[in-house]
Amino acid sequence: QVQLVEYGGGLVQAGGSLTLSCVASGRSLNSYLMGWFRQAPGKEREFVAAISWNGVSTNYADSVKGRFTISRDKSKNTAYLQMNSLKSEDTAVYYCAAVDSWGKWPAENEYEYWGQGTQVTVSS
Repeated sequence: QVQLVEYGGGLVQAGGSLTLSCVASGRSLNSYLMGWFRQAPGKEREFVAAISWNGVSTNYADSVKGRFTISRDKSKNTAYLQMNSLKSEDTAVYYCAAVDSWGKWPAENEYEYWGQGTQVTVSS
């Protein structure tokens, strides 16, 4: 049974930075594509960023390009989301997810495993 657990959420001032971690357990996800999503109050969950199984390719939502960086450490079975220049509109619960997908960026409903989420609150 695969479990994903997110860490690193919290309260930060606008313009500040946070790094989220997503630790996988139960099996190695080194061949899996990893993604980050977020859900703000009253809104649908939305895609934030994804990274290919080998870490070579990344994909970002337009709203976070240039501010967020996704990465992974296979030796730790962990994915990261470095968030800089945070804005109040980045406030949301952030989820990591994983899918065995090669060659294309999957849709949200294709992800197989999900974490429980971590709250990020940006104060203005």
